[in-house]
Amino acid sequence: MSAVDWRSEYPFESRFLGVDGGRMHYVDEGAGRPVLFVHGNPTWSFYWRAGLAAMRETHRAIAVDHIGCGLSDKPQEWPYRLADHIDNLERLVLELNLRDITLVVHDWGGAIGFGVATRHPDRFRDFVVTNTAAFRAPNIPIRIAMCRIPGIGELAVRGLNGFAAAATFMATEKGLSPTAKAGLLAPYGTWADRIATHRFVLDIPMNASHPSWDTLATIEAGLPALAAKPMRLVWGERDWCFTPWFRQEFERRFPNAQRFPLADIGHYVAEDAREVLVGHIREQAA
Repeated sequence: MSAVDWRSEYPFESRFLGVDGGRMHYVDEGAGRPVLFVHGNPTWSFYWRAGLAAMRETHRAIAVDHIGCGLSDKPQEWPYRLADHIDNLERLVLELNLRDITLVVHDWGGAIGFGVATRHPDRFRDFVVTNTAAFRAPNIPIRIAMCRIPGIGELAVRGLNGFAAAATFMATEKGLSPTAKAGLLAPYGTWADRIATHRFVLDIPMNASHPSWDTLATIEAGLPALAAKPMRLVWGERDWCFTPWFRQEFERRFPNAQRFPLADIGHYVAEDAREVLVGHIREQAA
């Protein structure tokens, strides 16, 4: 954990749910209709701190840490496949009996969150979608591909923290405060801590032989069942990973979605455009 006091920006009670892979950490604050925040790689529920603080005043604000991430257990012998993360989030949704959910997603959180939503469309009211995907893509950025090179990729990601640490400046256009940087990196201090960071990179399915290809294809096939539900696309247009192509693909699949491209914002939308995003979440969940 970092020497910088990041906890002042994360004043939430820790809760845990036993799932496949160990204890999954989550935050559950406030009362009312649920707003469920689902993070990606290499972040954790700390990424959603502004949204949690705002929405707990009027709603039930919930954010999960996937197994291997944040304050959840980090097993060294676990599959870390997309389907496993979906199963765990589904367990949380059912255990807490969440209904009429506003789902807020980012990065891998899109595939995981929509993985649950396509299984239980009746439990989800609407969506706030930021720089993510819930469908297959034709390619990946070379910076990501390099992290998949056998041996070299694992050394860079787990040994040198070359994914999470690099994201603190490559995923933002506005720059991070020392507290924000410390908080985002706090749970990923050692080789063992960074296992999910690397496994998420390896789990991107680029062809039909990949174990997660069929899982993502199933999510993709289930999206039409959600197309009539309200959606906001709040997109950092200067994201080199989830580029505007992904926003346009969501627009194609959800033609009624409201579109809010943010021209000078990077991948970490909740950092670069914190107040703007919180405003959109408030308006969508009202």
